[in-house]
Amino acid sequence: MTTHQVTTAAYEHNNHPVTNQTFYAIACDPQRSVAVEACAGAGKTWMLVSRILRALLAGSEAHEILAITFTKKAAGEMRQRLNEWLLEFSKATPEQLEQELLIRGLSPQASQNLREPLQNLYQALLLQGRPVQIRTFHSWFAALLRAAPLAVLEGLGLPANYELLEDDSRAVALVWRRFYAALLKDDAQSQIARQDFEAVVRSHGRFQAEKALEAALAKRVEFALADVHGVLETSMPHFSEQFSDLMENSPLGLSQSKPYEPLALLRATGGNHPLHAALWLAAQTLGRAPQVSFSAKGGELEVALTSADAQGVLTALLTKDGSPRKFTEKVPGIAQVREAQAQLLRVQAAQAQHEAWLYQQRMVRLTRVMIATFSALKRERGWVDMNDVERAALHLLSDPVLGGWVQERLDARIRHLLIDEFQDTNPLQWQALQAWLSGYAGTGGGAQAPSVFIVGDPKQSIYRFRRAEPQVFLAAQQFVVNHLGGERLSCDHTRRNAPPVMQLVNAVMGQAQVQGEFHGFRAHTTGSTAAGAVLRLPQIERPSADAQDDAANDHAALDWRDSLSTPQELPEETLRTL
Repeated sequence: MTTHQVTTAAYEHNNHPVTNQTFYAIACDPQRSVAVEACAGAGKTWMLVSRILRALLAGSEAHEILAITFTKKAAGEMRQRLNEWLLEFSKATPEQLEQELLIRGLSPQASQNLREPLQNLYQALLLQGRPVQIRTFHSWFAALLRAAPLAVLEGLGLPANYELLEDDSRAVALVWRRFYAALLKDDAQSQIARQDFEAVVRSHGRFQAEKALEAALAKRVEFALADVHGVLETSMPHFSEQFSDLMENSPLGLSQSKPYEPLALLRATGGNHPLHAALWLAAQTLGRAPQVSFSAKGGELEVALTSADAQGVLTALLTKDGSPRKFTEKVPGIAQVREAQAQLLRVQAAQAQHEAWLYQQRMVRLTRVMIATFSALKRERGWVDMNDVERAALHLLSDPVLGGWVQERLDARIRHLLIDEFQDTNPLQWQALQAWLSGYAGTGGGAQAPSVFIVGDPKQSIYRFRRAEPQVFLAAQQFVVNHLGGERLSCDHTRRNAPPVMQLVNAVMGQAQVQGEFHGFRAHTTGSTAAGAVLRLPQIERPSADAQDDAANDHAALDWRDSLSTPQELPEETLRTL
């Protein structure tokens, strides 16, 4: 890699400017734990593979180095780069070898001393017969699972002999028939679940109901962990917690001890609830108004109150979109009308909260049924999916005794852990790693503690659909520095992106930071002199959720197609092809 002479502000070590040579020397030092935030084109993978080289030269065995990335393609490219370098160095001159070592942070004397070991490293690794572990998260987690005791698998509800599903779409497609069958059973729990599903479909449509359940199933591990800690039912507050005044002085027929639907206040009679008094005053005020249209609304409100017609009360004082009707200030006592409207708005807000709470409670119960059904399907087929692998890894690595035993079984006492594209790590993956590494925290970097190297760029997080969370990167940075005694590096200089591209990045990210949508952005510089160009794809208008729901339901219910010759098209799939 060729270094560039640029302003030192582009490179930072623990929030202090440094030269690019110092930056890369710290990043490539395998004895340090380092968290690197680097923009595209800063040489992230170069740093990681260089660090592997230096660890090998420092005496680490190949199998003691674990490099993790997120896709098989990326792991293959990393492995290929390492092999290409080793082959290239085996044929290089002493001067070339010394230069390669210098740019990787070694001193002139160390670079001279290590020229021959670097040249012989390719042959030495071939003779060892065990390569550096360059794997995806899931392949490493799967290796941990294969080494797990049978009792652990049984405790996690996983089969002893299983087929690993890298893509669970096949299992998800099969679960729906079983899920509906579960709703049709005669037991009390199934009847409750059936009522929940019917209520959700009435409110949101079948398409949205199934879409929500699929989303919950995709996060089944997080759901299960939250369920174990009992936070699901309380994660959505009931309206009585936020609108406690609506529970006071309950009208006749409504109990203060048992929360009721807020709109029930408008259907109840008797009692001395302030809302009723305000509504009657509003009806009388509007009824005396000289304007015919206003007095008519007063009459409508009085009839609605007398007949306990909740919708009539709302229609008299609020518009179709739920906003207050406009009455002129010339109406005597208009303040009383305004007060009644304000209280109705609170009832509406409480009703919305109540409906959100109902939806939450129903979806929690339905998701439990869905996950149980899905788990039973996988056990029956002998399947284990990637969510199971992550859950098992968390369990194995969280237990210090069990984790050490698994590592021994794998014969892979890790001395160096390196993770590329860390911004795409999901919370569960980091939780598993953190549980493992926390056993070393505060030990002062003892003999058993691996060095940790993470590198990434939160701006480039693209795997949100796989539960990636950029905030995990920030948490990992703090962990490396605060708990492992590591270093923090930042690089805002790119070697490959053209100036127009960086101008756009600086403008967009700078604006996002001003608007509070992103934090910690620093203007980027570039060493490229290419002309470059910035292109923009045309925007495709996305139909509303209701339109998608109606279209999907209509399509499924009304359209006939020859399934042998005509593929099924869903609205979302069609949108992607435009």
